[in-house]
Amino acid sequence: MVKIESISSHILRVPLEQDKVFYSSQAKFTERNSYLVRIETDTGLIGWGEGGQYGPAEPVAAIVDHVFAQKLLGRDPTQPVVIWEELYAFSRDFGQKGTYIEAISAIDIALWDISGQVAGLPVCKMLGGAFRGKVKAYATGCYYPEKFDDMSGVLEKLRKDVSGYRESGFDMLKVKIGLLDVHADAERLRVIREHVGPDVDIMVDANHAYSASTAIQMGRLMAPYNIRFFEEPVVPEDKEGYRRVRADNPVPVAGGETEFTRFGFHDFISGGCVDIVQPDLGVCGGFTAFTQILAIATVHGVLVVPHVWGSGIAVAAALQAIAIIPPTPHTANPIPLQNEPVVEFDRTHNSLRDDLLNEKFTLEDCYVRVPQTRGLGVTVNMDVLKRYEVKW
Repeated sequence: MVKIESISSHILRVPLEQDKVFYSSQAKFTERNSYLVRIETDTGLIGWGEGGQYGPAEPVAAIVDHVFAQKLLGRDPTQPVVIWEELYAFSRDFGQKGTYIEAISAIDIALWDISGQVAGLPVCKMLGGAFRGKVKAYATGCYYPEKFDDMSGVLEKLRKDVSGYRESGFDMLKVKIGLLDVHADAERLRVIREHVGPDVDIMVDANHAYSASTAIQMGRLMAPYNIRFFEEPVVPEDKEGYRRVRADNPVPVAGGETEFTRFGFHDFISGGCVDIVQPDLGVCGGFTAFTQILAIATVHGVLVVPHVWGSGIAVAAALQAIAIIPPTPHTANPIPLQNEPVVEFDRTHNSLRDDLLNEKFTLEDCYVRVPQTRGLGVTVNMDVLKRYEVKW
């Protein structure tokens, strides 16, 4: 029987050059960072997982190294569901959401990676099989420049960014909103729609910048630009606000990237908060939690479109997860964002996504292929990891 021999944490940071610094509605981004866990077996197999994309990585690393690792050494890594339930039961009194679940997420992804390698199968086949071998990708971008108070400069950068996405092959894009007042952001959307024409799908992401009433106003202002979904219109705790926005604005509502486990998503989905739910594999509880969330969503007729933010490990995990999502509802002709999932392809500069893996994710006719080799289907370039790793 294969056994877990070692577990190590890796905190990665890449400072951004001044001309690559950007804003969402919530923060200025001066670096890209990631937390990875590496699990090695006594047979030499190595599994990688990622977690804790939204905050400091050190608390997640501390939990993995000083709380969970001692519970995992010598265990059979091909029992990820058993290990998930044990870790959650141990920490549920103080860790039902947040950092402890992010640590479990990273461990769970790494265990499924190892399980696939042991079986000689990609994770998607370990989870029951793939509905698709490639996934339609959308470009996440159109962030705010550092001088976001210069509207002419903001619009000029928008046109340049959008042209770059189109030249790269994308016909779906997600735009950040919420940093400016609703009329200024509506103008940004008008300029984008005018620039790309009617055949490009546009989504928006407010990063929970609005109250429910302001989000409803924003939804009505942007409705003429044929927006496919309105992501995180209000803060994640405000479930009633989500329901109000969904009821009173004309744009479909998406959210869930900061929700955790089947328990949190049960309340979020069954409570009628969203049309599209967006669990992040590195946050919600990994593959084990994702399959449970997927079951809840399909029961309620809610499309699952995983959120992706992090390194190449996060992208690989998302692709394996998206492969197992059935068309919701079933149809002989699945259509992206109508009943077919898509994958987020962040376009801001990120060496941890573009350089960390020995394998590269490339866009082919607007699609990204799901890795078909065993486990996650990717391997880490250790030279790149050492270049960006920081000590803590």
